[in-house]
Amino acid sequence: MRGEFVDLQGARLYYYAAGSRGAGEPIVFLHGFPTSSHLWSEVVPLVPAGHRVVVLDLLGYGRSDRPHARELSIRAHADRVVELLDALGINYACVVGHDVGGGIAQALAIRYPQRVSRLCLVDTVAFDLWPTRDVKLARAMLPLTRHLPPTWLLQVLRTDLLRGYTEHERGAHSIERYVRPFASPDGRDAFMQHLLALDARETLALTPRLKDLVQPTAILWGQHDPFLPASIGQRLQATIPGATLEILPNARHFVPEEAPHRVADVLARLLAR
Repeated sequence: MRGEFVDLQGARLYYYAAGSRGAGEPIVFLHGFPTSSHLWSEVVPLVPAGHRVVVLDLLGYGRSDRPHARELSIRAHADRVVELLDALGINYACVVGHDVGGGIAQALAIRYPQRVSRLCLVDTVAFDLWPTRDVKLARAMLPLTRHLPPTWLLQVLRTDLLRGYTEHERGAHSIERYVRPFASPDGRDAFMQHLLALDARETLALTPRLKDLVQPTAILWGQHDPFLPASIGQRLQATIPGATLEILPNARHFVPEEAPHRVADVLARLLAR
């Protein structure tokens, strides 16, 4: 694997590439809120041979630049992904998205259908069934919390994210990586920008067009996801023509970390369709 930065209109995005060029289409992995490309680190080595793999840190996450005044909507993230594909010479790809990354994947498949060959959605935001009540509460409290020390904010975030893991030791290790970019006053401000950008109106606007998707689609969900219930996955399957759904009985929200082999299996079957 190799990590690189690419400049997109003055903002540097970090991505790492893996796999090998072959007959199969490239695969692009998109993480969600508030994680990073680390989410996919155990899935990537299991991807079938013959595929170029690109794993991105979205703007404002991981090693990518701070957002500053740049837009952080699902639509804006999707547009940047297309710019990245252009920069890397990728005409179309299988797009795999988790959480908000799944919302970005939906936006890509609907707005840029010629760029998305297949779609894999893992515990994804959809419809108007997000953000969670805790996120809505946190946004309502921003006038009080935006000036508190980052250490206070991050401790609250750690506690909440840990609910998304079945294995707390694994979760604690990953969460430290995810919160690291937000551990300064500047990072706290970036986190607040991400929080304010979470808007279900975006996925709600995509809903009427989901029935028109033509890309082969696979959906994977943790049965005990405390943030995005499996019923969202069931509704997506009923809406997207030909979509498959697999619900993992012992998993929670962070399925790519807790069940990487199952994610890779679903992806391999999708690539064979």
